[in-house]
Amino acid sequence: MTDAELDVVYTRLCKTMTQLGEASAPLFLARFVLLAIEKIGDADVSLGLIDAAGDGVGE
Repeated sequence: MTDAELDVVYTRLCKTMTQLGEASAPLFLARFVLLAIEKIGDADVSLGLIDAAGDGVGE
């Protein structure tokens, strides 16, 4: 994915969450994650991404 494509994807993600509203954002993100995990199709990659996303959160 190019930087420009990444920017388009991230912008769509943010706009979608804004349109859905703050109350719906956690459900949207959970659903997105489940779809992404299924598409990735590799347990080790998915577990590594989960660990990386959790690093430093809540500290």
